[in-house]
Amino acid sequence: MKIERSRILYFGLAILVIVIGVVAVRSWLLAKNQATRMSQAVAVKAVQVVNRDTAINYEFVGKVQSKNEVKIMSKVAGSIVEKMVKGGDIVHKGQPLFRIDNKQYQSAIRSAQATLAKSQATLNNSQKDVARYQMLASQDAISRQTFDTQVAAAQENSATVDVSRAALQQAVEDEQDTLIVSPVDGRIDVNDLSVGDFVAAGSTTLASVSSTDPVWVQFSMSENEYLQLVQLGNGTLPSSIKDNLKLTLSNGSEYPLLGHIEQIDKGISDTTGTITMKATFSNPQKLLLPGMFARVVIPGQVRQGAILIPARAVKELLDNKFVIVVTDDNKAEQRAVKLGSKVGNMVVVEDGLTANERIVVEGIDKVKSGAALNVTMVEPDALETPAQQ
Repeated sequence: MKIERSRILYFGLAILVIVIGVVAVRSWLLAKNQATRMSQAVAVKAVQVVNRDTAINYEFVGKVQSKNEVKIMSKVAGSIVEKMVKGGDIVHKGQPLFRIDNKQYQSAIRSAQATLAKSQATLNNSQKDVARYQMLASQDAISRQTFDTQVAAAQENSATVDVSRAALQQAVEDEQDTLIVSPVDGRIDVNDLSVGDFVAAGSTTLASVSSTDPVWVQFSMSENEYLQLVQLGNGTLPSSIKDNLKLTLSNGSEYPLLGHIEQIDKGISDTTGTITMKATFSNPQKLLLPGMFARVVIPGQVRQGAILIPARAVKELLDNKFVIVVTDDNKAEQRAVKLGSKVGNMVVVEDGLTANERIVVEGIDKVKSGAALNVTMVEPDALETPAQQ
């Protein structure tokens, strides 16, 4: 009897050990599978879609240009003997810049003066002859033809005097033109000529002077953007837009003065599909230099309940735009979106997203649709800009 009980007890213990072993193995397998699934999930950073009332501004890449850029050429030929400025200097209208060797022009003045004096003496003598011949003609001492010939000679000598006087005037002006002055206020470029360089009249560029205040900022907008803006003004750009342009410089700072659109091109470009505009900005501190790039910001309307996402979250493929949406079970879903205007580093979503969704902002290129995600949520303001990465 005791032996039978012992067998039953041993048998029960063996079954208990087996059950515990099976449970332990199953637990280990479940933990291993879960760890495997977690290790296969793609690590990404995501943000919550932003939903707020937003002022919709239009931003365009602009380039600063001089309103007046003048190539300075000499009207006379010769070698530069004096230079009054350095490349890059600020110059004013009428300020002397270069002097051309004027010795030959001074000689031309003296020669023209002598020629004028000679022709003037000849004229004086012929005019006296006319007076004498007129007296003789009145007494019928000479023929009328002889008198008329003398009058014609005097008129010819008078014309010669006029020619000589004009030649003297031209010689004086040529000598004056050996002093080259700035035609406008502005900044002279650094590629100017030096003392000793020879200048050909009307063809050699001594320097270029660019006006600095005010300046142009040229930019282009698409046909759709242009239509959106003119529709706000019933067919024309409203003054609230034309006269309130802001400028954001390349370092992110905002230019303190407003600009206004002054020129609009005659039509849409056949090659780019855009229309070009020029805005004028005052530049009293000479902060804006020709060639600088800046963002032209045109104020728009306030969009109620706009949906915004970071621009960096958008993928483009064949002119189609997509984002990666994080589903409720942390899976990746590729979603086509229609985008609107940019607002800083954010972009307005016109269609494709709702306010309560999450989208991937980092790790996008590693994610395929349907992939499991290991998501870390971040705030849009915490994201680094592309320039900082």
